[in-house]
Amino acid sequence: MGEDLKPASAKASAGEEKLEECEKKAAEYLAGWQRARADFLNYKKEEMERIAEILKYGAEEMILKILPILDNFEIIESKLPEDLKKNENMKGILQIKKQISDFLKNQGVEEIKSVGEKFDPNWHEVVEPASAEASAGKESGVIVDEAQKGYKINGKLLRPAKVKIVK
Repeated sequence: MGEDLKPASAKASAGEEKLEECEKKAAEYLAGWQRARADFLNYKKEEMERIAEILKYGAEEMILKILPILDNFEIIESKLPEDLKKNENMKGILQIKKQISDFLKNQGVEEIKSVGEKFDPNWHEVVEPASAEASAGKESGVIVDEAQKGYKINGKLLRPAKVKIVK
């Protein structure tokens, strides 16, 4: 009778070892799966951020093509005589300029401040020094005239402002 019990207890102990080994493997596989899932979720989050960045700056090329149109509207408005500014047709044309400007603002585009500011090579490009008359009484490096407006999109340079500065 004692002999029959030994093999059963040996079988039980071998079964317990096997069960313990299976539980360790299951815990190891679970931990590996959890790490892989966390890695995947982090990857997914990073990809969503990357796609958002692409969309945020993806419109830059189109906006760069629209800016010369806005520049032409600015030129028209600056050279327009006062009596024509009251003309209904001209008001309509200037309204189109305002719509383009508003559209660009909604896209995150903003003008770079220039005239009266200190020259900043990050935002400005010097096209020529200012004339002696414009420079009179101003300190060196101050922008006195703007040849072309500069723009940034969401804080990033889109097109530098072309300026004239005091030497």
